[in-house]
Amino acid sequence: MKRFTWFNATSLTLGFAFLYLPMIILVIYSFNASKLVTVWAGFSTKWYGELMRNDQMLDAAWVTIKVAVASSTLATILGTMAAYVMVRGGRFMGRTLFSGMIFAPLVMPEVITGLSLFLLFKPIFTQMGAHTIILAHATFAMCYVSVVVSSRLVSFDKSLEEAALDLGCTPFESFRLVTLPIIAPAVISGWLLAFTLSLDDLVIANFTTGPDATTLPMKIWSAVRLGVNPQINALSTLMIGVVTIGVIIASISTKRAALRQKADEQAAAG
Repeated sequence: MKRFTWFNATSLTLGFAFLYLPMIILVIYSFNASKLVTVWAGFSTKWYGELMRNDQMLDAAWVTIKVAVASSTLATILGTMAAYVMVRGGRFMGRTLFSGMIFAPLVMPEVITGLSLFLLFKPIFTQMGAHTIILAHATFAMCYVSVVVSSRLVSFDKSLEEAALDLGCTPFESFRLVTLPIIAPAVISGWLLAFTLSLDDLVIANFTTGPDATTLPMKIWSAVRLGVNPQINALSTLMIGVVTIGVIIASISTKRAALRQKADEQAAAG
């Protein structure tokens, strides 16, 4: 049976072109000497220099990184705890309500989530800012973390924990020394997912921010509304480059880990 046909090749080509051609055009025009992003006036890197001297954009990037790191860390801790309770907690009163509250933000529109958090934070905090964005991002990101971690805990062999308990470990020591190292890849994946969601968020941050905290998506959105600045193309190109390098490093690390594991299995078998 012929699996790869011209129809499949054409579909793949059009699909990848639809996804990546706009990014390629954006990268090319980030080296455009003209202020008009649609008119090519020669090769130049001056917009990267202008971007490095744009204090407002750099401040927004720094705020975004701080918020993403803090919110993803908090979301990972809370999401892991929630996943452990859901998988290992058995049947308890309010379990259905608890699981529903965990999964609800996954399908809730961001506008509703942002407005709800705004109504919650407004009477509590005298002024909203980076701290409220961190709490907001951690609130919806922990749901994604709990899903990732719980899927790993479901397939986890409980006999390993029971063996640790039989050898004298306390439940906390069993979790710290046995369970956590085994589910660490899922926990790290949840952290990375929460970090990405925080970097990408615009709607919820708009509802929960204050005058002293502007994230990078908010800054880009406000700049684009007045017209696409070539510095935005340069910034987007840098972000694409960082993501590409991260994906390459992760792929190489995963491949090396798989080869190392295969070599260890062969050595053990031999």
